[in-house]
Amino acid sequence: MPQPLKFNKKFNELNEEEKKLLEINKKSIADFVEQSSSISDVNYATRNAHAKTYAVADGMFIIDQNIPEELLPFFDSEKFNLTIRLSNVNLKINTTEKDIPAYGFAVKIKDENGGLIANFPLINFPLFPTNSVSLFLRLFTAINRFYIKKWSNVFSLAVQTIKMVPSFFTLSFIRNIFKLLGKKNDFILSFDYHSVGAYRLGEHMIKIKLVPKSVNKKFGRKLKMKDALKSYFQDHNYSADVFIQFCYDLKDQPINRLNVEWKNSPFIKIGEVTISKGALLDPRDCNTELLSFNPFESKIFFQPVGKIQKLRDEAYKVSVQTRRKINKLLHKHQ
Repeated sequence: MPQPLKFNKKFNELNEEEKKLLEINKKSIADFVEQSSSISDVNYATRNAHAKTYAVADGMFIIDQNIPEELLPFFDSEKFNLTIRLSNVNLKINTTEKDIPAYGFAVKIKDENGGLIANFPLINFPLFPTNSVSLFLRLFTAINRFYIKKWSNVFSLAVQTIKMVPSFFTLSFIRNIFKLLGKKNDFILSFDYHSVGAYRLGEHMIKIKLVPKSVNKKFGRKLKMKDALKSYFQDHNYSADVFIQFCYDLKDQPINRLNVEWKNSPFIKIGEVTISKGALLDPRDCNTELLSFNPFESKIFFQPVGKIQKLRDEAYKVSVQTRRKINKLLHKHQ
């Protein structure tokens, strides 16, 4: 078996234009979060993405007994405690329309003392719509400003969206879009979940995939998603296999081309994520809404890799700091 490539910080480096655009984007994120309670018509500040929480639960990560020996140093216990947040990708919380089937499965891995080991925000779509940092930052800024200023920013949003369109035309992206459309009414727990970008595993780089076991995709179709999850965990346990792929060759497993899938890298099973029935936490608890799943808060050898991932570091920090500041003030006055 070939040796996996080693992590190099050059994978994360932004150029000067990208750094400038990131500063503009950070300002738009802070503005969005400050006005998010009125944008979503709720009584607290929301996240700047994945604003709607469907459920938060305690879970367990059980390490596979047949895990390759060279991976054992990273998993020095048979099992780890998890906090899991199920969400929708939308920036705005809508209560009337049906949600688009773009879901998040964020995982916080903790040691036996409750100390953080790693955060992995996974989603049910394996690809990212563009490899261009500049294009993405301009579009994300335009979206934030559209939500704040509405129609006065619609032209800018339209222009940035049109510029993004060519990125969608990879075989991988089109195939996965059709796959998602075919599953648009399926139950949230029946989807596979993906890391999209790469993460460090020590000196090497990996992608993560979570594959559920025996979940009825038609469960709770007549219920709102929050109610469907509540109903599911009254009677069912959830379990999913966790796989990783290593980066061996940048041609087949590119770090900074996120709109194509990795190939010629086998999936290696490393364990299983479980959520027991009755494990849902109170969604109304203020501490639940204050939770952060920033993958850059992970231990250094589990952190994200790549330029788009690096943007998330800055975006998470601004979003979390603004949100916590507002929500703690609101909590004090309740």
